[in-house]
Amino acid sequence: MVFKVSLVSTSPIDGQKPGTSGLRKKVKVFKQPNYLHNFVQSTFNALTPEKVKGATLVVSGDGRYYSNDAVQGSKATGGFILTASHNPGGPTEDFGIKYNMENGGPAPESITDKIYENTKTIKEYPIAEDLPIVDISAIGVSSFEGPEGKFDVEVFDSADDYVKLMKSIFDFESIRKLLSSPKFSFCYDAMHGVAGAYAHRIFVEELGAQESSLLNCVPKEDFGGGHPDPNLTYAKELVARMGLGKSDTGVEPPEFGAAADGDADRNMILGKRFFVTPSDSVAIIAANAVGAIPYFSTGLKGVARSMPTSAALDVVAKSLNLKFFEVPTGWKFFGNLMDAGMCSVCGEESFGTGSDHIREKDGIWAVLAWLSILAHKNKETLDGDAKLVTVEDIVRKHWATYGRHYYTRYDYENVDAGKAKELMEHLVKLQSSIPEVNKMVKGIRSDVANVSSADEFEYKDPVDGSISKHQGIRYLFEDGSRLVFRLSGTGSEGATIRLYIEQYEKDASKTGRESHEALSPLVDIALKLSKMEEFTGRSAPTVIT
Repeated sequence: MVFKVSLVSTSPIDGQKPGTSGLRKKVKVFKQPNYLHNFVQSTFNALTPEKVKGATLVVSGDGRYYSNDAVQGSKATGGFILTASHNPGGPTEDFGIKYNMENGGPAPESITDKIYENTKTIKEYPIAEDLPIVDISAIGVSSFEGPEGKFDVEVFDSADDYVKLMKSIFDFESIRKLLSSPKFSFCYDAMHGVAGAYAHRIFVEELGAQESSLLNCVPKEDFGGGHPDPNLTYAKELVARMGLGKSDTGVEPPEFGAAADGDADRNMILGKRFFVTPSDSVAIIAANAVGAIPYFSTGLKGVARSMPTSAALDVVAKSLNLKFFEVPTGWKFFGNLMDAGMCSVCGEESFGTGSDHIREKDGIWAVLAWLSILAHKNKETLDGDAKLVTVEDIVRKHWATYGRHYYTRYDYENVDAGKAKELMEHLVKLQSSIPEVNKMVKGIRSDVANVSSADEFEYKDPVDGSISKHQGIRYLFEDGSRLVFRLSGTGSEGATIRLYIEQYEKDASKTGRESHEALSPLVDIALKLSKMEEFTGRSAPTVIT
């Protein structure tokens, strides 16, 4: 079919600045006339011509509400991902779009800054007026002809390629043996996100898990009315099944549980009645990768974490003599290191873990990495009467070897943006006199170590030399503990203040304390030093992880 292209006049629309993971707003905002079109065209305008004209680009997403409309409306033949990740979906909830580069990773700031500048000056965009709607639910190729020649739109099943990739990384046979053992039980919760489409293929068809081990694995536009964020607050069903709920179900929990977010890039790892922090998870994967995962059998090139993530990975890197990098929040910073061959495993405290097999965090990869470690640790225990090495066993042994980083994150969501900015300015101002800060600290809790330094985190990329400023406010204590305050760029309205609290404990006899008990003094310091309630009006965070 031949179609016509015409130019549509438009005007700039305020507020189209991409955050750390693209542009996220409420669906009603994206439905405004020209809103999505402006952003897509501004993205094309930010790219060099050879990356647009005649290029083969991909459009995909997490299947949330408005995805089908967005695919048809933008006519993008490019690296656009339609997702708001872990944010809720539905007619009154969130939608998002981001552009990924040819390496598969998120666009760097040099591109997202150009996109934003373009959204402020855009005057027109081309549109294919009479191009028919493509059925994106059916695999196949649709051919079209426009003013500049022929082009194809191919709908394909990405699960085929993904399964092949995972089988090239992990020893599926050893994982299958683990899952088939009567000593081991397993539960995976896709939270009605896109991970459900992969879960059945990998865990049931390839690895032989029971159908009953899959929870909420039918993808839905509104994620079943839930909040598809894999943490202890929102993954209620999995948390209860794993024996971590407020009430005892009377049923013996599985040995291993995991959850994914809406677009399957985040993960939560649980053992029986045991939560693994994301910061510990990436450190444990790095510590065990060479022995447990064939892909890493020749060694790790290096490891990296986002700045707010606990320093558990730092200790592993030092012990194993690995290159180590601390980067701002945003997966694009890891991608640069990976492209340069400097990093193999990386992670962030916000439930993102990954490796250099792709340039995005990968929730299912993280689950397979943990299953590989469990299979490796249990090579001699699956047969006979030997006790299973559990998730909790692995974590506690790790703490005994490397020390424990007690860690929690407080999220204050949808805070007045002006008040959030004032709070951050207050914290920066305090940093001008460390002695004064220490007077305040000792006045609040005398049992807390002194602050040794404080700053606003700034990162110079070792690959391209680019500098990222204002990446979070840090208070570093003499005993290795930290307080970090950061404004998040992943919400769709208002501001989200994230407070990260970390207490390092090297004494193996003290690594078994309850987290809330170990962190209580630092929590007290953080809330009073920042004047959190005074600035936000909140007496408690929205979410604690």
